[in-house]
Amino acid sequence: MFKSCDSAIIPKMERSETSQDPQNGYEEDLLKRSPFHLFMTQIQRIKSSVGKGKHQHSSVIQFFRDLDPGGKSKGETEREEIDLSRPDNQNEKPDLPASDEVSHNISETDLVSGKWKVKQFMKKLGKKPNSKNMDLNNCALNETDLTELSGLLPFLPELEEINLSWNDFIGGTLKPLTLQLHHVSKLKSLRLNNCRMTAEDIASLGEALEIIPFLEELDLSWNSNIGGKLSLLTKKIQKGSKIKILKVIDCNLAAKDGESLGTAFQYLLELRKLDLSCNKEIGRGFEDSAAHLASLKDLEVLDLHQCCITEEDLAVLTQVIPLLSSLQELNLSSNKNIGMSSDHLLSRLRFLPKLNSVIISNCSLQKASFASLAEAALHLPDLEILDLSWNKCVGGNLKLLLEALKLATEIRVLILSSCNLAAGDLALLALLMRTGHLAKLQKLDLSYNDTVCDEGWATFYQDLAELKELSELDVSLRPSSCRDCGMWFGKLLTALREMPAFTDLGMQRWVFSGPQQKQLEYFNQDSTRNVRFDY
Repeated sequence: MFKSCDSAIIPKMERSETSQDPQNGYEEDLLKRSPFHLFMTQIQRIKSSVGKGKHQHSSVIQFFRDLDPGGKSKGETEREEIDLSRPDNQNEKPDLPASDEVSHNISETDLVSGKWKVKQFMKKLGKKPNSKNMDLNNCALNETDLTELSGLLPFLPELEEINLSWNDFIGGTLKPLTLQLHHVSKLKSLRLNNCRMTAEDIASLGEALEIIPFLEELDLSWNSNIGGKLSLLTKKIQKGSKIKILKVIDCNLAAKDGESLGTAFQYLLELRKLDLSCNKEIGRGFEDSAAHLASLKDLEVLDLHQCCITEEDLAVLTQVIPLLSSLQELNLSSNKNIGMSSDHLLSRLRFLPKLNSVIISNCSLQKASFASLAEAALHLPDLEILDLSWNKCVGGNLKLLLEALKLATEIRVLILSSCNLAAGDLALLALLMRTGHLAKLQKLDLSYNDTVCDEGWATFYQDLAELKELSELDVSLRPSSCRDCGMWFGKLLTALREMPAFTDLGMQRWVFSGPQQKQLEYFNQDSTRNVRFDY
């Protein structure tokens, strides 16, 4: 009985070696044929096979565990290791070649973890996967894509930024995505610009706010259907909100949206930037929000340009703005009532010592309101950007701002486009340049001031070389006008040669004579710098 077993277990080589010494071979062969020896041999082989297989499978498990972005629980991993460590006959898996087995395991593991699906999804859209940033801006996404993306969120637990902006076809389909946002609880930035969001989308997003508690940036700009429905979102903002940046630009917001947003301010205590610009119907929306707006102690940027601010709104802002002690940037452009207000909101800017950017373009400033602004500017030592463009009263009255510009040693951008400037105003600028008070100026816009005569331009260009850090200058004429360059053109080119940082000169609709054209060509050939002339 044991003889037949021996022929199946003892290797052929062993039998040939024992046959060389008949006596010893016979005794050794007899021992190997004993039932006890056969039994122990079988046990040792099973142990060896199991140990080897367990080591190999453990290495494979560790390798694919590293590939899995979501990871597995310790219990799941241990159960998988136990299953893979069983003998082949217990796992009941077919024997595969080494390469096929690895390939099979990769496909199976990636399918479970979702990593392979994420890669394929991003590849389809021409994007590279990033575990922290999902940038799908302007990818022509549709409802099917958004559903697929929703299914991938469980495999992206480290995701911090999602940008779905400028995808016109996902409006009305955001609910499946918002229902999965609890898988990305570390989300900090959500941008949904121009997605044609509907009331249902806004409501779904509002419901999701509590499951993304670390959200810091929310951008819903250019979604025109939001108007009148913003309360579906704002009423879900709760105490302890981490939102620091809120943008709702050009969304057709109405006065009631402004009111609902005002109520939410009491919970947005960490807000740093608020941009409600280009909502022309939001006027009168700030009347009842003064107390809540004043709670934004950390607000640094406030943009309300082109919001049709009413006199009632101005009365509220006049009370509140002095309390926004952290404010650094203020944009009130294209609000005509600001310049006509008798409350002189602009005079209250003196209470904002950190203010470094004031943009009051096209606000119909009157001489009184301009004087109030000029006086307030004396108390803004950190002023870097001042935009007074399209306020006609500046022309002939720039002297009101003279002392403030002397103190504004940090000013980098000065925009006086279409201000009806006169020769005397440019003479004041030349004086400031000559005395070194605009030494850090980098951009100067004097365009659309056709009212300046040639003598005024000649005086200005004579001291232009003092602006060593200036890189951009625009002196273009209005689109409806055309004018010959004066004798000052040579002074301009001479000054540019002494300005190492200069790169761009706007001179649209100025006409060069033949000699001046040759001067310009010689300048371009001789200059070691590349200066772009726009004419």
